[in-house]
Amino acid sequence: MASTESPGTTEELESVVARIKPKARQIFARYRIPPADAEDLLQETFIVYLHKQETIRQTEPWLLGTLRKRCLVYWRTRRRRLYNAVDTAILESVATPERPAQEVADLNSDLSCAIGKLSSRCRSLLQLRYGLGCTPLETAERMGYRSSGIYKVLERCLAALTTRLVSSGLVSERKPA
Repeated sequence: MASTESPGTTEELESVVARIKPKARQIFARYRIPPADAEDLLQETFIVYLHKQETIRQTEPWLLGTLRKRCLVYWRTRRRRLYNAVDTAILESVATPERPAQEVADLNSDLSCAIGKLSSRCRSLLQLRYGLGCTPLETAERMGYRSSGIYKVLERCLAALTTRLVSSGLVSERKPA
């Protein structure tokens, strides 16, 4: 049964923690959160709870809802790190003049092949952004997108490219540092 008031004492808080622990394990399992990261997410949730304690009406539902949101943010952050790693790798591979010509040619060929399997929208966007060096705002203008929406479209295209590169073995999925 959920408490309608925020726990005031340490014993009451420990009681709430004991009650939500099985549900928290289910949330972590559903979102496939690694055990070490699960502990961090739970601690972050309780830290936020302690700061907002006076404004929370129902402790248990608030804690579980916040924990779910933290799990979603966890995976979004990890995906963005991978996309940014690919983004950086693409820019560095195209921009680095010291690489041997054969290596650059092979990389460009593999990259062109992966990009060629993407939708025409993604191919155009990536060509403008990385092939011609346009900024995201210039890319949005040339493709007819709103400047506020181009980042989401760019992220989706990079996600599609990343998936292609990882599945073909050209890029390995790195664990975040």
